[in-house]
Amino acid sequence: MKDKKHVISRVLPGSIAEELELEPGDILTAINDQPVEDVFDYRYLMNDEFVTLLVEKADGELWELEVEKEYEEDLGVEFENGLMDEYRSCSNRCIFCFIDQMPPGMRETLYFKDDDSRLSFLQGNYVTLTNMSERDVERVIKYRLEPINISFQAMNPELRCEMLHNRFAGQALEKVDRFYEAGISMNGQIVLCKGINDGEELEYSLRKLSAYAPVLQSVSVVPVGLTKFREGLYPLKAFEKEDAVQVLERIHRWQKRMYEKHGIHFVHASDEWYILAGQELPEESRYDGYIQLENGVGMLRLLDAEVRRALEERRGDDRTLRAVIATGKLAGPYLEKCVSLIREKFPNVRAEVKVITNHFFGEEITVSGLITGQDLKEQLGGRDLGEKLLLPCNMLRSGEDVFLDDVTVEELSDYLKTEIVVVDEDGADLVASVLDPPDHNKQIRRQMYEQTSSSNRGQA
Repeated sequence: MKDKKHVISRVLPGSIAEELELEPGDILTAINDQPVEDVFDYRYLMNDEFVTLLVEKADGELWELEVEKEYEEDLGVEFENGLMDEYRSCSNRCIFCFIDQMPPGMRETLYFKDDDSRLSFLQGNYVTLTNMSERDVERVIKYRLEPINISFQAMNPELRCEMLHNRFAGQALEKVDRFYEAGISMNGQIVLCKGINDGEELEYSLRKLSAYAPVLQSVSVVPVGLTKFREGLYPLKAFEKEDAVQVLERIHRWQKRMYEKHGIHFVHASDEWYILAGQELPEESRYDGYIQLENGVGMLRLLDAEVRRALEERRGDDRTLRAVIATGKLAGPYLEKCVSLIREKFPNVRAEVKVITNHFFGEEITVSGLITGQDLKEQLGGRDLGEKLLLPCNMLRSGEDVFLDDVTVEELSDYLKTEIVVVDEDGADLVASVLDPPDHNKQIRRQMYEQTSSSNRGQA
């Protein structure tokens, strides 16, 4: 194993590490005389109630520290590299890959294709299994790294090889059997491409995948996302209303079958299918606890439910305010319904929903998570935005006030000459952001992966 330097970047206040007088710059060398390869080794070895740490100080001095603690209690440090290892890039050349549809000149991280099973466990990323070695599989089973999220795309091995442009992609499906036999919980994803893995191929995939239930807890079906930057790429076509109706009919049949057999609906359609088909979203109970929420499954239904619950806890009044809520085409009509609910209790509140057309990536991209600062500037500039502009947090880079095109929130606020309020994911925060004064100290959380295979990943 190559030599790795696990450099501590932060020691949390009140932690075991602080008591041990560990400092940023210290290097964790071993735990219980075992080398630490990555974050999984660290977490697994730290589970014991008695651990011995070997730490290299900045001056080269080695400290051996004996620690008695609670089971699974953490040391209380952060490392310079969150994985404590190099990130693994994808070896596939998928015909539907969203990264290949990115324009030139954007920040480097947006072009990195990850296929790292550790990110599946830590962040919920979906992996194709083609990048997993036998040792990786053994570690997932040994450390119980579950659930693991898998991009299946097709259960026909030959078709999967074609879609991923990887001759080992079909063979990689054998790893699912290993996880199933070991009882490692899984979630699945199918990025549906018109005329390729839909129709009877989708039926075959769902039939094969259903055999892994309930260890395989769920499978989401999402439509391929197509930007305007597809020159020289595989000629994929967008789905139409009739296609969406057929996809939903198939999914609903499987939901009924799986619910009767296992008590779970198992296969779920992302919100886009219902909107494209012109159908009502399913009731909350059909989402099995929103198990595929980060894949765009049930986000709009959950938003509606959370807004209603938040309003039940408020007493209406005659406050007066004006605001604008900017979002993508997908969520626009649903946010308008949320605003109508707010106005039933607060009739003098005027919150206009402004749907932003995605000129940057192309008009077929309808989610708010891929709206750029320049599109917001272009389409909101010169407008009367009232007292504040509300933006969903998934428009921003994780942990920063920066859009995908590196425009900052401060820059946009100065350009539009208005207060900007970044709204967290839940409906309660939407209600609070509309009705209450801005809270500049609140922490914003963003769940939208830059290395995604579908344009419609992330919050709607």
